[in-house]
Parts: sequence; C-alpha cells; structure tokens
Amino acid sequence: MKDNEIKKGGMFGLGQPNTAYQQYFIGQSYLNPLTKPGDSLFIANVTFEPGCRNNWHIHKAKSGGGQMLICVGGHGWYQEVGKPAQYLSEGDVVYIPANVKHWHGATKDGWFSHLAIEIPGVETSNVWCEPVSDEEYKKLK
Repeated sequence: MKDNEIKKGGMFGLGQPNTAYQQYFIGQSYLNPLTKPGDSLFIANVTFEPGCRNNWHIHKAKSGGGQMLICVGGHGWYQEVGKPAQYLSEGDVVYIPANVKHWHGATKDGWFSHLAIEIPGVETSNVWCEPVSDEEYKKLK
C-alpha cells in the first residue's frame, strides 16, 4: 500500500491536532493517547502529515528514561545527531536512549504514524531544540 493510500493514523486512529506541541513541529501532527494520564507508562499514536517533522529534541533522564517508537503506518524518518537518517516503515522499532538528541517525522510525500512510548526513568524531562531545516530535510531520499 502506498503512503497516500494508508488510513491516516493507522490502526490506532488519527486523534486530535497536536496543538499543545505545535510550536515544536514543522507541519501538522496529530496525537491519539492510548493510555490515561497518571498511568505508569505513556503511549500515544502520533501521526504526521506529509512533510511534517518534529524539532530536534532530547528525552533527558538521570537514569532510565528515553523513548521507543513503533511504526504503525506509512513511512518516515528518524535521525540521531551526528548519524545518517534512518528510513522507517510499518513494523520498524526504534529505541532512543535517554539524553540522545534526535528528531522523527514523515517523508515528504506521505503520511506516517508511530506509537511513542515514554520509558519511565528518574528525573525525566523533554528538551526541545532547533527545527530540522528545510535544507537538511530535502536531502533525505
């Protein structure tokens, strides 16, 4: 199935426009929380419209922490600072250790959805950094 044919949001649904974090994204993203506030593990389906990506960011933790992405629809990108971008497809799993600067998002011409799982840790926080520039993003193939 081609990116433009996938059900937007994949099997977990599109959710609502991600207005709370819009300032940290280029393009429109959608958030569909799968766990309730206060649960010990936060899991959400995040959907990116074509060309949408989040800013560089870091999931800080004194110990433990980090994030796991499970790709559930479409195709996207994941990149750690200083490393080449990884092309992502449905079924791919990415473990992001705590304190690693990275970004993720959709391809230029297709929708992308992943489950974002926040790994519990001690003294965790997210630090949002600079946007992924159009120049960097357009080089991805």
